[in-house]
Amino acid sequence: QNGWTFVGPAIVKKRNSTGALVQVTITLCVLLENWLVPCEGYLVDRFGPRNRVLLGGLVSGLGWIGAGKAEDLTTLYLTYGLSAVGAGIVYGTAIGSALKWFPDHRGLAAGLTAAGFGAGSALTVSPIADMILASGYQSTFIQWGIIQGVVVIIAALFLKAPPQGWLPRTWTSEAQGIELRKRQTGLDVRPQDMAASPNFWVLYLMMVLVATGGLMVTAALVPMAIEFGVAKVPLTFLWIALPAATFAASLDRTVNGFIRPMWGYISDHIGRELTMTIAFALEALAIFLLTRFATDPVLFVILTGFTFFGWGEIYSLMPATIGDVFGRKHATTNYGFLYTAKGTASVFVPIGAALATGAAFDFRADILLLVAGLLVFYTLFLGPVVMKRPMGRSTRTALFALGGLAILYGLAITVWPTQIPPTGIATWKVPAIGYQGVFGIAAGFDVVASLMAFFVLRRMKVPAGGERQSVERPPVIVASAGSD
Repeated sequence: QNGWTFVGPAIVKKRNSTGALVQVTITLCVLLENWLVPCEGYLVDRFGPRNRVLLGGLVSGLGWIGAGKAEDLTTLYLTYGLSAVGAGIVYGTAIGSALKWFPDHRGLAAGLTAAGFGAGSALTVSPIADMILASGYQSTFIQWGIIQGVVVIIAALFLKAPPQGWLPRTWTSEAQGIELRKRQTGLDVRPQDMAASPNFWVLYLMMVLVATGGLMVTAALVPMAIEFGVAKVPLTFLWIALPAATFAASLDRTVNGFIRPMWGYISDHIGRELTMTIAFALEALAIFLLTRFATDPVLFVILTGFTFFGWGEIYSLMPATIGDVFGRKHATTNYGFLYTAKGTASVFVPIGAALATGAAFDFRADILLLVAGLLVFYTLFLGPVVMKRPMGRSTRTALFALGGLAILYGLAITVWPTQIPPTGIATWKVPAIGYQGVFGIAAGFDVVASLMAFFVLRRMKVPAGGERQSVERPPVIVASAGSD
């Protein structure tokens, strides 16, 4: 995802296609990576992390290799989507493990873990961009698919779940332990009970808003630089000379990696809600300034960096909040459901690309995916809890099957847009508002999320219901995070 801003234009040129059609690749990638994380998280909570990450590394590497060999957009959609499934397994497992091992420093731990994704892309974005220029995106996909697959498989061998009843040393200290437990629930809330609480849906909406803006910036960075004439302007910093677009991408990923543990650490001390308020507001300001000064190559680089400074923190603050509010036992699965918000946000990214140029856009898949996803979510979680009379098994099965088929149909339309009927029924020409207009919408989303964090989330009570944690009287098992 983080390298897509360089890959996308190369595919458009190679395939003689349009930006809107190629952008479907990254949308499908984010959808599959995000919307399958709850299922993967359930398996991790049930069976442990090691074998799941081994599988994730294998699938991710094979997906990239397949994308490098793809000779048409349909095959590219499918193989890049396969790599996303592997990435989702790795990401969900890593974050879930951090939440379980470090309840005493949950924000920092989630931030450091998520920083691996930002820092990894910061180190690789420049060589990937150079390799695309030198040998094309297909060769780049194949080589980096092998590299990342091998690295993840080796790393998986060192993963393990904490022992049953394990707690960190800080929980045995009266002064530290009591203060920590004031900020965290003493219950382990199941996913279906979590989904019935207003806390979850407030967090979900906030994450959709912030992720939409961040994904739009990530996808549109190079096209925007080209539009404003700064993409190839050379800049030098510390004896390193790079085109402005490449410089911005490298700086953005570096900042994106650094700020995740930073904001997580801050939230451990001043609270998640106040940290979200500050971070989201800063992102909105950065995006607003970027739309005003993007024609200056130096300011373009600096302001895109500040934009990433404000949005990457959702990958540390949101999982930490889920762990605080809903407990540790189901943390991987619970955060997996919240993480689907990023997949929901990805549906809007191609719409943003169409709005930038005023192109015609096919809304069939977006409408189907959103409605069907809500139907499945309601059938599995909300319906059984909020209805006075529980749904019958046949009704529940029928609704779930209907939603599942609609999702598959929406994905089929995404992959084969011109072959799947009925065509043209939801294709409309959207107004051309330019990248300034699109980024203005993203800034507005961040302002709304900031206000929600301060005025809504901060005043919400921790939901009741769930299994009691054994934290009031810590067990005998006390070990360091590296213990077996």
